[in-house]
Amino acid sequence: MATATAPRVDWTLIFAQRGFRYFFAAMFVSLFGSGMNFAGVSWYILAATHSTVKVSLQVIVVTLPGLIVPFLGGVLIDRFDRRYLGIALDIARGIAVLGTAAIAYWGHLQIWHLYAMTLITGMGFAMYWATVNALVQEVIPPSQFTGANAVVLIGVQTGMLLAGSMVGFAYNAAGIAGILAIDGATYFVSAICLHKLRRGYVSPRQRSRYPHEYSEATEATAEALETGAFPQVAEAGLTLAMYSDMKEGFAYLKAEPRVRALGLTHATMMAGVVSANVLIVALASQVLHAGARGLGFLEAGWGAGAIVGGLLASQLSARLRMTLYVLAMAGLATGHMVMPFVTVLFFSVLLQATFGFCRALGGVVAQSTVMHIVPRHFMGRTQSAFAIATTILQVLMSFGLGWLTQNAGIVAGFSLLALLYAGATGAAIRARQLVS
Repeated sequence: MATATAPRVDWTLIFAQRGFRYFFAAMFVSLFGSGMNFAGVSWYILAATHSTVKVSLQVIVVTLPGLIVPFLGGVLIDRFDRRYLGIALDIARGIAVLGTAAIAYWGHLQIWHLYAMTLITGMGFAMYWATVNALVQEVIPPSQFTGANAVVLIGVQTGMLLAGSMVGFAYNAAGIAGILAIDGATYFVSAICLHKLRRGYVSPRQRSRYPHEYSEATEATAEALETGAFPQVAEAGLTLAMYSDMKEGFAYLKAEPRVRALGLTHATMMAGVVSANVLIVALASQVLHAGARGLGFLEAGWGAGAIVGGLLASQLSARLRMTLYVLAMAGLATGHMVMPFVTVLFFSVLLQATFGFCRALGGVVAQSTVMHIVPRHFMGRTQSAFAIATTILQVLMSFGLGWLTQNAGIVAGFSLLALLYAGATGAAIRARQLVS
């Protein structure tokens, strides 16, 4: 199989695209708020309950919708304007978070309120991330996919860096209500940026270069029924067309072992990244005894490492990137075996920076390679399939890490996480063999 091409990254060309500048701003602002929310709520739950299992339930609740939403979300992303979908998801999440912030401000906040809010934001995020990843293909030249993914990941990690640091240093002053209020406001700012990304309605199916993007028979049937006098029959026709889209998406993944290998590696890595939040708050509290401020330093270290990793990944040749992809997964596995034995905050921050570096490098390599392989009209369904696999692993790992840490100690929890990354290393080796 031919190696996916990777032309030299042209930063001027990337940021010369007006749409990409607004896209980058939307991602940065949205992830800044989400980072504050996730870190702040995790710390609040641990401080209120002293239970890593309760913290793991928060991670499970935010990821659980990913088992269901992507099935429909992938089809919607490949059918409707991705910009409008992103705006709608931002507004819905903003309303939910601001409502919870108001409850906290009035002094009536309970743990179940946070779980309910997290469920709503998780439902939105389960579709939002696949939406914006697919949207990158529409706002940047194909020759610059690697650089665009690096810029997006750097923006995301910079937002998360600032967010994690702000939570750690301002939690005692702003409280959970202030942190949620900031998060809620960022969603509306992100929606405005997406609105300015371009004008008019753009369907992923317009100006198609692929004559067999979807079943013409089912599409024609749906359109004919929608103009008829029987809305119930029209709904059935639309359902048939959407089912055909799902079936076509699964058939594409079945025929593309390269995409499956990259997706499995990325899903495993992301499951570890998200579920590790259970261990990080416990590490800051129980091992480092550094409190919320220590958590802020750990989050800042992760973000700083991710920025460096994203910049480096964008400048490497295709063959070297895949080799480093494997090494990054191996580094995550080895580092997490060592992490619970490091009791000095400074060295823990350095390890976190290393993890952020490896995650960023892996993320840029996976996403850019997938974008070079997957046609635009399959990207939404492909990203949603990755999201489903990621969610299954996240749910299992989050509960496993919370229960194991609470009952067997934090060393056992980190050992399980290292084992997950060892599996990601094996999948990365397979992906490298298929892509090279």
